[in-house]
Amino acid sequence: MVPMTPDPSPPMADRSGRPGASPGGSPDTRPGRPTVAVVGGGIAGLAAAWELTGGATPDPSAPRVVLLESAGTLGGSLRTASFDGRPVDVGPDAFLGRRPEATTLCEELGLSEALVPVGASGAAVWVRGARRPLPQGLVLGVPSRFWPAARSGILGPRGTLRLLLDVVAPRPDARGPLGDRAIGPLVGRKLGQRVVDRLADPLVGGIHAGSVADMSAAAVFPVLLAAAQRRGSFMRALRRASAAGPATAAGPAPVSAFWALRDGMGSLVGELADQLVGRGVTIRTGAEVERLERAPSGARRGGGTGGPGSGEAWTLHTGVGPIEADGLVIAAPAPVAAALLAPHDADAATLLGGVEHASVAVLTLAYPEDAIGAPLHGTGFLVPRSPGGRRAAGEPTMVTACTYLDRKWPHLRRPGTVLLRASVGRFGDRRHETMTDEQLVAHVTAELAVMVAGTGVPRAALVTRYPHAFPQYRVHHLLRVAGLESALQRLPSVAVAGAASRGVGIPACIGSGRGAARTVLGSLSPSASRPGSTR
Repeated sequence: MVPMTPDPSPPMADRSGRPGASPGGSPDTRPGRPTVAVVGGGIAGLAAAWELTGGATPDPSAPRVVLLESAGTLGGSLRTASFDGRPVDVGPDAFLGRRPEATTLCEELGLSEALVPVGASGAAVWVRGARRPLPQGLVLGVPSRFWPAARSGILGPRGTLRLLLDVVAPRPDARGPLGDRAIGPLVGRKLGQRVVDRLADPLVGGIHAGSVADMSAAAVFPVLLAAAQRRGSFMRALRRASAAGPATAAGPAPVSAFWALRDGMGSLVGELADQLVGRGVTIRTGAEVERLERAPSGARRGGGTGGPGSGEAWTLHTGVGPIEADGLVIAAPAPVAAALLAPHDADAATLLGGVEHASVAVLTLAYPEDAIGAPLHGTGFLVPRSPGGRRAAGEPTMVTACTYLDRKWPHLRRPGTVLLRASVGRFGDRRHETMTDEQLVAHVTAELAVMVAGTGVPRAALVTRYPHAFPQYRVHHLLRVAGLESALQRLPSVAVAGAASRGVGIPACIGSGRGAARTVLGSLSPSASRPGSTR
């Protein structure tokens, strides 16, 4: 039997258990500065608290802040475990360097020296019974050049011929300009269904644990909408559009495109929590907010009728007692935020509650080096829903991606050992939820044995589950977000942050939290919003 490493709690480097960050105690509610409550201790909530207290420069006149997290630890999906003698991320293991929010926050926290660049380049896709390198010229999984895609062998003869049509006889767009479209049908019409199934869906769908069949292009891949309206080759239009906006490009990336932290993402959570406590923020873990109570319209905390620096009166009823606040940042998962807002704004609650979510699990596996029979090049490989080849007629594979952890991050490398990380679960595939950890490890390692020519079982394994963790960005998702933001204007002292709105990555969530904080600061005092502050 494979030794199972317990999922540690609290995560390594999550120092939320230090004095000032544990359950109990009361925030300072003496008259004077207003109080802002942050509901949710994931990276969006922590970033909101950071912005509320001054961001890069501590602000002694900032509101008092109390952060409430229902779980026993901070960080949400940002978790670092001690596994096989080293700190290993069991949630997100990197963030995109092209978006500045995460690197900026690390600089503000003094963690710049702890940043490490990705140590390998290139990735593959498991298609037609082999790991085939992703071709050059992909833009978020969509080819922008014919020959690299044709030579890769990923599309097969039929898929390659269909792709060639875009060069010699491109299909004009059958629809006029639209505010949004589904990624899958758009790409399928232009380049063929095999491009969708074997490239776009594994890469774009994999990021969101969903399917491009109904995924919003406007929210996830807006350059597609512009490229689809241009005459001539879609690949040429996509190439030109991506050149104008390099942040949309994906595929084999420069080594500086992705970053990790030497001691894991948990060190970001821990450092942020420590510095927030040093700024006077009260952090309570194990403090679930059961309901929100709003004072009568126009009332202010303490019985006043408002004025500069005074927001709307709220009472947060928690398992550790009531907390009064003048403003709220709700950085909890969308279903939780919807339940809290339902008594106060039905529209906002409905829009949040309508976002569906996918559950995933991550398996971290340590193999003896001689148990891996095939060379491991690049950072890992993706697995389509239907990988083609003779095995495609059976049950779909459960693994959606595999990362070569100690190749991707050389600081994790140890002699005689190979670290792999397998992801399972996507929207519509809940098989992993019915399995015990031991059953899941057995199933996944059997699949990996085929894909990496493995000859043995891992010597250690760790399963980390993330139920309902990935919001699904359906077509017209941005209309939903705009409607939510409009509805929240009726609650001027409240802002919502997190992955359910404008991005699921670490930089997007940090930006969301800091933006929500500025919104609440603006409601407390026009001069407090600091519009020029760093996001």
